[in-house]
Amino acid sequence: MDTTDPRRVGRPYPEAREHTVAQNSAGSVPSGTAPRNSFEGRPLHHPAEDVEDQGLAFDVGTLVSRRGALGVLGAGSVTAVLAACTGGSASTTAAASDGGGASDAGGSSATSELTEMPGETAGPYPGDGSNGADVLETSGVERSDIRSSIDSDTTAEGVPLDITMTIIDMAGGDVPMQGAAVYLWQCDAAGQYSMYSEGVEEETYLRGVQIADAQGKVTFTSIFPGCYAGRWPHLHFEVFPDAESIVDATNAILTSQIALPQTEADGVYELTEYAGSAENLSQLTLETDGIFSDGYEQQLAALSGDLDSGYSFAIDVPIDTTTEPEAGGMGGGMGGEPPSGGAGGEGGPGGTPPEGAPGEGGPGGEPPAGAPSDGGGETSQD
Repeated sequence: MDTTDPRRVGRPYPEAREHTVAQNSAGSVPSGTAPRNSFEGRPLHHPAEDVEDQGLAFDVGTLVSRRGALGVLGAGSVTAVLAACTGGSASTTAAASDGGGASDAGGSSATSELTEMPGETAGPYPGDGSNGADVLETSGVERSDIRSSIDSDTTAEGVPLDITMTIIDMAGGDVPMQGAAVYLWQCDAAGQYSMYSEGVEEETYLRGVQIADAQGKVTFTSIFPGCYAGRWPHLHFEVFPDAESIVDATNAILTSQIALPQTEADGVYELTEYAGSAENLSQLTLETDGIFSDGYEQQLAALSGDLDSGYSFAIDVPIDTTTEPEAGGMGGGMGGEPPSGGAGGEGGPGGTPPEGAPGEGGPGGEPPAGAPSDGGGETSQD
């Protein structure tokens, strides 16, 4: 209802006449009498017509004036009345009033009660083409078990970690985002990133893509990551709207990270293959980590399982596609320049990792100059 019409400023309804005319039992004006001019003290828009034919503006005014009746009817009944006035269904009118309404898939209304997963930097070692290396162009990258390299027998050793992520479309009514593509990557037990770190430049382990099923779920089989200097143990991931979109990292609708809990990490880092991780973790807290220090409740995984059989966790990833993704890709100086000889440049997919890469000198000790933890300021974490 438009109340901004200049012809109606200060006079939303026609002026009242001085006299009114009674109606007969059928609600119409008796033959030979003058038209009725008002109803319940309110002027009629169309005096010659019945009360129920005065139009939407008059009906709304009547509803608002009967405040006591609103408490009895409830918002749903008022919606139904308005829908009848406009010739539409109550569900259609309700959807228009709140921006969308419930989805056929069983989600809630568009006014979501969920909180979107925070966006984080992809860091210097994404392998998505935004910083040199690009595993997303490799045949076979769509896989659930990411422990081995795609085209070699090299396998990352460590405590098994099963990961289940549920991608939720907040804008669509908190429904599963079926068909979304999730790219997950992480460091190995020694704190090295395949495709970047010294000695594993030619490997592609601990990187893979999965497509969300009808429940919005993706699953990965991986290992518990090591803890290198300056960063809390974590996993990286990017979400794309569909499989075709992964060819360009800028298509990601969310880039974020998942933190792993200290209790389980303390036990894992006692194992030989995780040498140095316990020392690095002892120098950190989630509150001092450059990525999770601003809040981590939604990103902290809750693990089940044990050290002998491995761990698993499930985590929800709500995404609001009506907002611009934050901290995605390598923009804004996050991570610095691609390493010399990295993928996409001369010399093939390998090359020398950047100075201070996680694999340089092992995960123990102080962060080397230019490491992900101190390269480029607080937002340059990986």
